[in-house]
Amino acid sequence: MTTIIVCDTCDYSDLERLHEGKTGGEILAEHVERIAADTELTVKRQSCLMGCVRHCNVAIQAEGKLTYVLGKFDPDTDSAEAVVEYAQRHSESKSGLVPFKQWPQGVKGHFVARIPALK
Repeated sequence: MTTIIVCDTCDYSDLERLHEGKTGGEILAEHVERIAADTELTVKRQSCLMGCVRHCNVAIQAEGKLTYVLGKFDPDTDSAEAVVEYAQRHSESKSGLVPFKQWPQGVKGHFVARIPALK
């Protein structure tokens, strides 16, 4: 099962830590949770993925598959939809590798790291 981990302590933007009392990570997590609710994906929140320079970070992982860390998202519905769509394709892949031509436009340019699967 593929899990989306959303950093819930990420700033809202380069200029604002909070927006209406919430971090950008909290807002993005709410959007991801809502959109992923009707899928087989799991969504978890994590305090600090240590990608503070690229606020609004997520990790996508599954046992035996590549893990991807992505960042620099706006905490909005469009970003959440792209993350969930990519995670669904990750889930469908045997190794976690999703061909570039299948990447949603909204994740392109947001990849930070690819971590090998633990055996």
